[in-house]
Amino acid sequence: MNHPYRGGRRAVALAIAGVFTTAAPVTFAAPSAEARSGEADRLDSIQVTATRTPQRESQTLAPTTVVTRADIERLQARSARDVLRRTPGVSIANNGGPGKSTSIFLRGTESDHTLVLVDGVEYRSATAGQAAIEDLPVEQIERIEIVRGPRSSLYGADAIGGVIQIFTRDGRGTRGTRPYFQLGAGSDGTYEGQVGVSGSDENSHYNLSVTGRRTDGFDSCRSEAAGAGGCFADEPDDDGYDRVSLAFDYGHIFDNGVEWDLNFLRSQADVEFDGTAQNASDSIQQIIGTSLTWRPVEAWRTRLSYGNSQDDADNFLDGVYVTAFETQRHQVTWQNDWTLPNDDLLTLGLDYEHESVDGDNDGDRRNDFTGDALEDSRDNSAVFVQYLGDWGRHHVQLAGRGDDNEQFGEHATGSATYGFDLTETYRLSASYGTAFKAPTFNELYFPDYGNPDLDPEESESVEIGLDADHDWGQWSLRAYQTEIDDLIAYDAATFGPANIQETRIRGAEASLGTTIAEWQLNTQFTWLEAENRTDGADRGNDLPRRPAYSAQFDVDRAFGRYSAGASLTLADSSYDDLANQNELDSYQLVDLRVAMDVARDWRLQAQLNNVFDEDYETARFYNQADRNVFFTLRYQPQ
Repeated sequence: MNHPYRGGRRAVALAIAGVFTTAAPVTFAAPSAEARSGEADRLDSIQVTATRTPQRESQTLAPTTVVTRADIERLQARSARDVLRRTPGVSIANNGGPGKSTSIFLRGTESDHTLVLVDGVEYRSATAGQAAIEDLPVEQIERIEIVRGPRSSLYGADAIGGVIQIFTRDGRGTRGTRPYFQLGAGSDGTYEGQVGVSGSDENSHYNLSVTGRRTDGFDSCRSEAAGAGGCFADEPDDDGYDRVSLAFDYGHIFDNGVEWDLNFLRSQADVEFDGTAQNASDSIQQIIGTSLTWRPVEAWRTRLSYGNSQDDADNFLDGVYVTAFETQRHQVTWQNDWTLPNDDLLTLGLDYEHESVDGDNDGDRRNDFTGDALEDSRDNSAVFVQYLGDWGRHHVQLAGRGDDNEQFGEHATGSATYGFDLTETYRLSASYGTAFKAPTFNELYFPDYGNPDLDPEESESVEIGLDADHDWGQWSLRAYQTEIDDLIAYDAATFGPANIQETRIRGAEASLGTTIAEWQLNTQFTWLEAENRTDGADRGNDLPRRPAYSAQFDVDRAFGRYSAGASLTLADSSYDDLANQNELDSYQLVDLRVAMDVARDWRLQAQLNNVFDEDYETARFYNQADRNVFFTLRYQPQ
């Protein structure tokens, strides 16, 4: 394998340091009017995830990254994974290509410690506990907000590492009715297409789109994994993936000022993979959400919302039905925001959630996932409160929440964040937060695996940050520490999940966005130390699949009707097991992209990924794509 950074952590650190050192003395050219306008729009845009309330991005104290539709198209991202891996503090493990299981490790926490929302609706499997981001069509995404750090004080369980909220395309701001579509084709027998229509008028907005993707894929798992971990199988064939998705969004403001929103997303996928128990799956991911928002008086904004998410899968072995799982989640939220006389904001809300699981493991489609004596559903009720205060150069965010989980009792979480404007350019901030997570149904009850004696996970986090907004760009530095008690991880001694008594995660993040000689530059660097602190043979070991260093560099420039860009991804080595016996090598990836406006509203894009054909893994034995190309023709009226 070709590993330019095979020297390990020190080599990667020196390489990244060299890049920053080289960039330091550069004289930054004044950004173009178009670029500065884009930066101003970004800074003035409204985000809602960090505080559950509309807030200008430049005023947010939490470390937040916002990715827009324009960013997705400029980077030619073809999956949610392509977008998220560019975020500080994010590492991703994938089990062998498109449509395969994909795990997000946000700030070194577990893959099910990140709460994923789609249009405000919780999106995750009640069995596996993590979101199937591999099945989310990036073509139907308008915006992504990534908030790093604990958010249980606002969102409850599962937000130990942070929150990722995905907003689907909604037609807001579209003048009249606008159709759009795109076609794409590339390596590994891959074809993609989308057709949609969006529109808006004075009181309404809507969007409807259908997206399809099919690929022959490649062999997801190396044959060496037979009997030695990974997929435990020797199946040297291409593992394909087909997906069709439908998205619909509608919103209307009535004459009395009540605003109604309705959104629907359904993704149906067939995926092949390698395995001895099953090697194919037909799945459905479906999300429905609706809300009513009203201002009875100018100072009071109230919002009532309902959401339902569904995760179904039928699993097969060589075409023979093996098992099926169905999970459902219903959630209701009533949130009230009061603007106080001094323009501070007070929020009080109620949350209710019901999740259930149904399935079979012997082929007769009976509900024997848990058995009659064990739980197959549970409720969670909660109340949350938040205060946002601004006093000149001082800014405060205080939040608290009480959860009553039917299965695991009451849990109280809280957070406090303080920001101080050193100057008009620099802001210093510090925060403290607690979080918790209940075990998933798989971790508790899955046959021949689950452990019903598991305790909930609890965490404490501290963070300090410095953010700057210059005329030439923006940069941010963050350092944090998270301690997790009773972390749930796989125990090879029992072949099932167990609580790790103590885990400590330390990290630092740096990001920079600027324009140099009309090249738009966005870069981020992450240092991470995720360590098992429990007494025993594994004390001091790294938690699996968390590189100690990672970095992302994206550069783009427009040349009239043409544009070009490049990306460099660096990741240090990591381990694939708690015992730190199986190492995943460090790697570097280089991607190139070009685009051309072939006519008004028509754009042709081309990308060359993994230019140097790097052979790498993010999960042991699972292959990743080699050098590949993809072409896209896009029609989108401006």
